[in-house]
Amino acid sequence: MPLNRSLLYCRQLLLVALLFTTAACTPHPQPPLPPIVPPPVTEVQKLQAVDWSALPGWPGSHLDASVDAFVQSCRVLRNRTGWGQVCAEIELLDKTDTAAIINFFETRFIPHQVNNPDGSTTGLITGYYVPDLRGSRVRTERYRYPLYAPPDDMLVIDMSSVYPELGTYRLRGRVEGRRVVPYYARGELEQGVSGLQGRELLWVDDPVELFFLHIQGSGRIHCENGERIMVNYADQNGHPFRSIGKLLLERGEMTRSQMSMQNIRAWVKEHPDQADSLLDENPSYVFFRELPAEVQSPPGALGVPLTPEVSIAVDPRTIPLGAPVFLATTWPLNPKPLEQLMVAQDTGGAIKGAVRADFFWGMGHEAGALAGRMKQDGRLWVLLPRPEVNPPVKDTDIAIKKPDTTTGS
Repeated sequence: MPLNRSLLYCRQLLLVALLFTTAACTPHPQPPLPPIVPPPVTEVQKLQAVDWSALPGWPGSHLDASVDAFVQSCRVLRNRTGWGQVCAEIELLDKTDTAAIINFFETRFIPHQVNNPDGSTTGLITGYYVPDLRGSRVRTERYRYPLYAPPDDMLVIDMSSVYPELGTYRLRGRVEGRRVVPYYARGELEQGVSGLQGRELLWVDDPVELFFLHIQGSGRIHCENGERIMVNYADQNGHPFRSIGKLLLERGEMTRSQMSMQNIRAWVKEHPDQADSLLDENPSYVFFRELPAEVQSPPGALGVPLTPEVSIAVDPRTIPLGAPVFLATTWPLNPKPLEQLMVAQDTGGAIKGAVRADFFWGMGHEAGALAGRMKQDGRLWVLLPRPEVNPPVKDTDIAIKKPDTTTGS
């Protein structure tokens, strides 16, 4: 082959090789990636029917007291759809016959486990009580911290007829010119910027104990003349409850293991220069009413007297007020199981969420010692009437209108 033809042939081979190399290095267009499809969201049932065997320790203890408390609930429930028959039957039960009581609940009710939105079944169980305070009907040098009745200048705005999605939620406010603005917060009320003058019910000798009375919602005032006056939640200023215990944790003033109502009270009294500013961090403020002298136990949000160690405060958006609720938790600062049939008869400003309850321990310092240390995990089961025993229970029937209250921790 002549040289020039050989050279031309080599050039052609080189050109072909170059073309293949270039083609191999050129990226080919990729097909579009399939869209990312999120996993299907499974809606968690707030109340899920279960067998009685799912309730640990059923039937628990103190069934006679639980029956008495449920009879109190039936004063309200008996006229609600789905509850009339069981309320009529329980009033005829022999409270000394444990077997008959157990048979009544197991044949007339279906237990429903309470679930959180994320599907978990465990939540916080706290305690509350009725504290004893020293006080007077008149202001003196010793008794100079007032309990107030609801102020005349506070508006209560119910917009449910216009916005049904608000449910029973009501706003508190006051008029400022042509505007309705939020009512005064705790700090402003403590400074006297309000229409509270002349609304004093009683006077007590300790501002810290008064602060905790606001949290508990009810209390007994012991006067020097021997008079004992029961006071109870009447209204609230509309501001959300904020836990000062949580603030102390965030500031490193105490550890979670140290957290209790007793230790919070001690910290406030040991730091008088910081006490007012800390208490004012909770803008919620409660107004009270005096109860008749014959009242031995304050009423809860359901409107019936609370029963020590049986009544609980719940979030009525999940648990219907008045219903029996089986509780499985432990004793305060003790691993001993506390498994008992309770009755949902109260609500609270801090009691928000599905698996959340506040255990009513009763009245006085002993009850306060237990309530202040109760902060542990627990599970809840709501007992609802069987549909074959009663007509179907509608949400609108069992979710009794919730009064505004800040009872509870």
